[in-house]
Amino acid sequence: MSEVKEFKTESKRLLDLMIHSIYTNREIFLRELISNASDAIDKHHYLSLTDEKVGKIDDYQIFLEINKKARTLSISDNGIGMTYDELVEGLGTIAKSGSAEFLKKISDKDKAEKEKMDIIGQFGVGFYSAFMVGESVEVMTKSPYSEHGYSFKSAGIDTYEIETADGLDQGTKVIVHFRPTTKEDDFDQFLEEYTLKRLVKKYSDYVRYPVKMNVKKSVPKKDQDGKDIEGKYEDVWEVETLNSMIPIWKKRKTDVTDEELNDFYKQKFYDYQDPMASIFTNVEGALNYTALIYIPKKAPYNLYSEKYEKGLQLYSKGVFVMDKCKELVPDYLRFVKGLVDSSDLSLNISREILQKNKDLENIAKNVEKKILAKLEGMLKNDREKYLEFFKSFGVNLKFGVYDNFGEKKDLLQDLLVYQTVNADHYVTLKEYKEAMPASQESIYFASGKTKEQVLALPQMDVIKKQGFDVLILNEEVDEFALQVMQEYDKKKFKSINQGDLDLLSEDEKKKIQDLSEDKKPMLEKMKEILKDEVSNVVLSKRLTDSPVCLVSDEGISFEMEKVIAAMPNEEKPTATKILEINPNHPMFKALENLFNDNNELLADYAQLLYSQALLIEGFPLKDPVEFSKKMSELMVKVAKY
Repeated sequence: MSEVKEFKTESKRLLDLMIHSIYTNREIFLRELISNASDAIDKHHYLSLTDEKVGKIDDYQIFLEINKKARTLSISDNGIGMTYDELVEGLGTIAKSGSAEFLKKISDKDKAEKEKMDIIGQFGVGFYSAFMVGESVEVMTKSPYSEHGYSFKSAGIDTYEIETADGLDQGTKVIVHFRPTTKEDDFDQFLEEYTLKRLVKKYSDYVRYPVKMNVKKSVPKKDQDGKDIEGKYEDVWEVETLNSMIPIWKKRKTDVTDEELNDFYKQKFYDYQDPMASIFTNVEGALNYTALIYIPKKAPYNLYSEKYEKGLQLYSKGVFVMDKCKELVPDYLRFVKGLVDSSDLSLNISREILQKNKDLENIAKNVEKKILAKLEGMLKNDREKYLEFFKSFGVNLKFGVYDNFGEKKDLLQDLLVYQTVNADHYVTLKEYKEAMPASQESIYFASGKTKEQVLALPQMDVIKKQGFDVLILNEEVDEFALQVMQEYDKKKFKSINQGDLDLLSEDEKKKIQDLSEDKKPMLEKMKEILKDEVSNVVLSKRLTDSPVCLVSDEGISFEMEKVIAAMPNEEKPTATKILEINPNHPMFKALENLFNDNNELLADYAQLLYSQALLIEGFPLKDPVEFSKKMSELMVKVAKY
């Protein structure tokens, strides 16, 4: 005898919400139904230990069965099943979770057993995800606490039908009758073996019980003697287990080899190379989670493109929830791969989106610390490997220093390494400082693509004379990062081509000052000639061999100006340029003579020296044709003498 009942809630409106709003990805219906089956088996296992009415089962399983002709998919389990009342309460009342009620009933004395259980569904809405793909759903169930089995049928509108169904095995079978395929929606795909295999692997690979299915396989046909007949094959049906069941991160760390970790990484994250490093951590306490993090050997090709999505995979009790949980890694660690599995996170009702909470923030902070600790250990114990890492991902750490006004600079500064003009190897800031002579007051740096390029800079003259080392900055973010840091261990960073280096003796300073006063009219004249290009023309305190150089005043450096110029910004701030002339170079004597003779060539010399200084700094000339013309005219005039 069957009876038709109305759903206990405002059924049509709420069912419509469940089917069309809460779940945004239709394929997760299989994840939800498999999770429900896993929960039912968990309940049976627990009750079999505590209640004589519930017999023990050794071969728990979840079984999928396709019927293409009937357009159905069945998901069966040999778990606890449901009584009549449980059917009405569990399926007849939307958002009534049998799993949540079951957990509440477990007494405190069974707390240890409760913690072992992987009860997944706690909202009571997972079953209704089946209506996203099914025009109707049928449930066949038998509980050890009930004399009869029961059938539940509904089209997911206003009502459902329950009737007695004797002769059922213990457990539950959910039968989804798929909607017809349309141009917009392909429901036929869920009747294909390969689709179900893919979905089980993606979402339910680590459900603790085997998910099985009959699959068709082509095997060699055999003759009467049992030998293979060449070129003849036949189709046979075999039961195949679709899921791995025990994820590698659920094993004890001591039971997992490096080779297994590497193989898992390559298979899971589609990389043909072993990772550079792996981090396997299991945290128990107020917050329980497992994290398996990998540092790739090479940066993915699209790491710095807008389409690249950072984040770690997120699991809840072994069930896949999200592919790219961006909240779990900061931007500067966007290159790491891996996953986090936790039973303590607050998921939203559909388990699709993680709700923001303190637990998530704490996991993210701990994961970040673990990664940085791994890098620190690599830098200390395997410098060659760390340098390999830094060549691939060092720019990310520099962006981490610069980002958010230097919020992470103290965390990251000791992980930075640089080439320098004096050393043949990369050095840390700590190593640079420890090697500084007692007379050196600042940490000097210069921007350049190579050591040779930096050594050739005219601003290096006085640095070479002092024997000081200079950091070579060869990436666009470098100066921005150092500007945010300002200093390291109380030693300020100082650009060799910005501001006053203050490296001369008092006598040398006095001579330059007196000469500057004496030659002030000439310097003012050159400043007037170059008024549209420079803020000042001065005698240099840093040049010993080179005739001229450009330096910037405090604020924006030349390198920053170049980087900003390449950005799609409307505002293009520029560095304040100062032309420095070496008073000890023969060129200075030539300028003096031209000025004293009131020679019109002084203007040409000033323009040419400025252009020369621009080229040395890597700036383009405003008018290369005019520069070439002036150079040719000057060469002709000089040749006449």
